[in-house]
Amino acid sequence: MKIACALLWCAEVAFAQIYAAPQTHVYAPSRLLQTVGINQKMGAQIPLDLPFADESGRDVTLRQYFDKPVILALVYYQCPSLCNMVLNGVLSSVKGLDLTAGKQYQVIAVSFDPRETSQMAAAKKQSYLKDYKHPGVEAGWHFLTGPETSSKALAAAVGFRYVYDSMTNQYAHSSAIMILTPAGRVARYFYGIQYPPRDLRLGLVEASSEKIGTPTDQVLLYCFHYDPTTGKYALVIMNVLRLAALITLGALLTFMFVMFRRDFRAAHLQRGNT
Repeated sequence: MKIACALLWCAEVAFAQIYAAPQTHVYAPSRLLQTVGINQKMGAQIPLDLPFADESGRDVTLRQYFDKPVILALVYYQCPSLCNMVLNGVLSSVKGLDLTAGKQYQVIAVSFDPRETSQMAAAKKQSYLKDYKHPGVEAGWHFLTGPETSSKALAAAVGFRYVYDSMTNQYAHSSAIMILTPAGRVARYFYGIQYPPRDLRLGLVEASSEKIGTPTDQVLLYCFHYDPTTGKYALVIMNVLRLAALITLGALLTFMFVMFRRDFRAAHLQRGNT
């Protein structure tokens, strides 16, 4: 059952990625799209001391959010379509987790439009927290704005390439989120506008060096392997077969132990009755 669900889940992610790809072409000329994309930088360290402002207008740096794994979304708050889809995808995914933002991980949305304000960030945060109803979640979701130098440096560190189109007064960009470790290193990329909760959970567990999660997550991490070329967790058939063999062997040994113990008790009782 788990294997079948996993295969359906991977198919759903692939569909979401295919669906999301044309969205970047809606409002940007094809020449601009040549400079848009994502260069994976697995293990890269992001600059944690970049200055930003949070949704209340307070000066902050990224460092203060990195005591836990982080879901990072590079967006801009007045985006007419794709950025909202990315944030909606994050919201939908985290609502399916039994992990809580602020406790086991952080969510950070960073605007790469230097014209956007803390008031815009506050309005965006309020709209998303209204749907994500967890106590104390305000401390786990952060919507940042800041100077162009900061957003460009962060985007460059994670390989996120975007470009401003003066003809439409909009940005052309890809759709993806990144998982970062508590030390600020890039751990995982998830593409498209839908991020299956199981994928997101496994990414967070791995990024935390397995300090969060359950024993079930450890089994799933053994059975599923992250493929950086697709940004998905794929089923590792050989590991599944090995695990199935171990379970079968364990069940057989348990059966043999129970049978031998029952026969031993029966023989002992028989000798006691003679």
